Amino acid sequence: METVERLIRSTQELLWERGYVGTSPKAIQRAADAGQGSMYHHFTGKAELAKAAIERSGAELRAAAEVQLAGEGTAAERISGYLGRERDVLRGCQVGRLAADPDVVADPELRAPVAETFEWLRSRLAEVVAEGKRMGDFPESLDPERTAATIAAVLQGGYVLARAAGSTEPFELAVQGLVDLLGAK
Repeated sequence: METVERLIRSTQELLWERGYVGTSPKAIQRAADAGQGSMYHHFTGKAELAKAAIERSGAELRAAAEVQLAGEGTAAERISGYLGRERDVLRGCQVGRLAADPDVVADPELRAPVAETFEWLRSRLAEVVAEGKRMGDFPESLDPERTAATIAAVLQGGYVLARAAGSTEPFELAVQGLVDLLGAK
């Protein structure tokens, strides 16, 4: 793996684990097995590297979501598949955790890829819900945008509840409750 890739991957992991403030350039260099010169040859500093890592995390989240959302089955089945896919619940959402990081939220450059990822997710979920309405999976009264926002909020809230409890049970209950509400099987 090339140095740039190791730096980005290591930064992704450290941001997920420690947040922005807890991710020092030295920690990144250690995790990536890269020297200071290598890091600063490829990136102007921690902020630029963090932005690249956040963008990568967002792209990976979108790709993982798209597997279920564009897959086979009814809209309800695809949303249910997305909600039930394998996740490391107790670590939380790699992108969602950054939305709670005050240093990421305060920096428009770092916040932008987080916001863009969630905007894509809500938009993509709304498309699937709208398709489900057209196909009769969901009632005509269901608003795709509000439903998509609810799905995203339940997932993110489920992560928070699970982490607070030290158990995946609150996440699983929230997800299953949403599946029940949507009438997905």
